[in-house]
Amino acid sequence: MAKQDYYEILGISKSATQADIKKGYRKMAIKYHPDKNPDDKTAEENFKKAAEAYEVLSDDNKKARYDQYGHAAFEGTQGGRGFAGGMNMDDIFSQFGDIFGGGFGGFGGRSQRQARVKGSNMRIRVKLTLEEIGKGVEKKVKVRRKVQADGVRYSTCPTCNGSGQQMRVTNTILGRMQTATTCGTCGGAGETLSNKPEGADTQGLVFKEETVSINIPAGVTEGVQLKVGGKGNEAPGKNSIAGDLLVVIEEVEHENLKREGINIHFDLYISFCEAVLGTNKEVETVSGKVKIKIDPGTQSGKILRLKGKGLPSIERYGMGDFLIHINVWTPQELNKDQRKFFETMENQENFIPHPNKSDKSFFEKVKDMFS
Repeated sequence: MAKQDYYEILGISKSATQADIKKGYRKMAIKYHPDKNPDDKTAEENFKKAAEAYEVLSDDNKKARYDQYGHAAFEGTQGGRGFAGGMNMDDIFSQFGDIFGGGFGGFGGRSQRQARVKGSNMRIRVKLTLEEIGKGVEKKVKVRRKVQADGVRYSTCPTCNGSGQQMRVTNTILGRMQTATTCGTCGGAGETLSNKPEGADTQGLVFKEETVSINIPAGVTEGVQLKVGGKGNEAPGKNSIAGDLLVVIEEVEHENLKREGINIHFDLYISFCEAVLGTNKEVETVSGKVKIKIDPGTQSGKILRLKGKGLPSIERYGMGDFLIHINVWTPQELNKDQRKFFETMENQENFIPHPNKSDKSFFEKVKDMFS
């Protein structure tokens, strides 16, 4: 089943500003807030969808990728879900504390729940060949991440009593205003370290090397960033959640093939004799070898198009093409007999260029390929 459009979920247009996006999210969050809709699974699901949409659209980089690729920009992540697809209710209240603070529609939001601190994200770069990009691939990488040490113990923070917040009341011309700030004792975790194992840092964390499996969808491009949820650094506290592993795609330059979007270009060199007489050639594409026919009298600059032999679209709207550029190789050194042969042929009618006015230029040929 196709995922619902993020803009549609928040009830906004694609030209919406960040202020419009936040306003749209607040509206949907109020409508489907769990305190307003107790034990309503449909409302809870809509509440999570709104959070997922807001998480992507409120980030300029994620929004740009979503606008370009749609939901496919975030596929290949853990569970095949998008950025917020694996969030539970506590994750949402933890991440969007500024939305669910005091005064937001009269709902307690995070203040009614124990704070959850999220660990920091990690970023790695993964190199892919054109062949891997063409098919999609599973990569196993080693990462060194922070995790809670064995035997570590945490206790409820005595300053905030586990809420992770300190409430402050001030008098203003509008009356008494209550604001929440991050607890200075526990840093918002709601817990403090009560037992520090040997080798752990001041937060009870140690480094651990781990192998992570990453499912990379076919058709990704240079610079695309995927996310593996929960495989970043852990945070201190019993109720904390791990950060994410951000995977940046690097494309390894192919020795013979040149990528242009979802299309692949290849320069094929043939001899003068092959151009005159015609021949058959075997060409290596990203999906395997194919045989092609070179017709007699083929001119240098001719482009052969193998439809659907390029790369898949990450948006899944089809396959690109494999474009073969024919280059006729002109001999650079001739022996005496060869030179005599060509001198004899030089003024023969068939060897004199007779371009047709209807023959298109190189740029016109390329333009026709994409029209």
